[in-house]
Amino acid sequence: MSLALAACLLAVATALACALPGVFVVLKRESMVIDGIGHAVLPGIAVGYLFTADIDSPVLLVTAASAGLAVALGTEWLGRSGLLAGDAPLGLIFPALFAAGVILISTRMSHVHLDVHAVLVGDLNLVALTHPGYALVMAIIAILNVTFCAVALPRLTTSTFDPAFAHSAGLRTRGLHVAFMALVSLTATAAFQAAGAMLVIALMVIPACAARLLTTRVMTMLATACGIGILGALGGFWLAYHLNAATSAGMAVTNAGLGVLAFLISRLRTTRFVSHERAENLQHGQPVQAGIVD
Repeated sequence: MSLALAACLLAVATALACALPGVFVVLKRESMVIDGIGHAVLPGIAVGYLFTADIDSPVLLVTAASAGLAVALGTEWLGRSGLLAGDAPLGLIFPALFAAGVILISTRMSHVHLDVHAVLVGDLNLVALTHPGYALVMAIIAILNVTFCAVALPRLTTSTFDPAFAHSAGLRTRGLHVAFMALVSLTATAAFQAAGAMLVIALMVIPACAARLLTTRVMTMLATACGIGILGALGGFWLAYHLNAATSAGMAVTNAGLGVLAFLISRLRTTRFVSHERAENLQHGQPVQAGIVD
């Protein structure tokens, strides 16, 4: 298998794994939590290395995912406590954890080759070259996300749109939320090697936002987000390949372009619907509502 094909498969697997949980992250209005989880990868790696002294140990994946989960749950706890409002809890937790990770790396891991730049923005081509089987890892995580969404879809949908009703109906919304955020943390942690801690948010949020503009049904939204994620991965990879640019950045830019296209399509559909409604009202002699702008 050529390096280009291996990198392309890794890009598609990563995008697919990120798009699935991204739908519910967007619906829950917790998009920026992904940014905090991505930044928590660095201190998680540092803590894992202190225990294993092996930068390639799978334990580092567990500690990094745990750090991301700590950011998500800590942010939620501070928000529910009423001590801080808005996104202030996230702004308090993840910069502190990220700074602690930088300190640990500079003091305890100075002899280890750990490119902080690669951690932040990723290097998909390098991962495909040095870890040829990493696409399989991301594919397994994508299958895990599909399985979780299939099993927990009714409860996850109910708790997302009406948490009060879900709680009164006896659903264990707290445990479901913890399990979902653990899966999100695992996905973001595994994807950071290819997409980087800063750009993984683009792979999770943009396809989901674009799908939200195109449909209102959750199942259709999941399928649409996956399709947009795959298109963004393929288009971004070949764009970066021909421009000799960073693959993760190419994927993020292509996803952004698809998001803009989805917005224009949504806007056009809304304009046509309003125009059709006005025409029907005029045909039946009904007054046209004021305040609607095309």
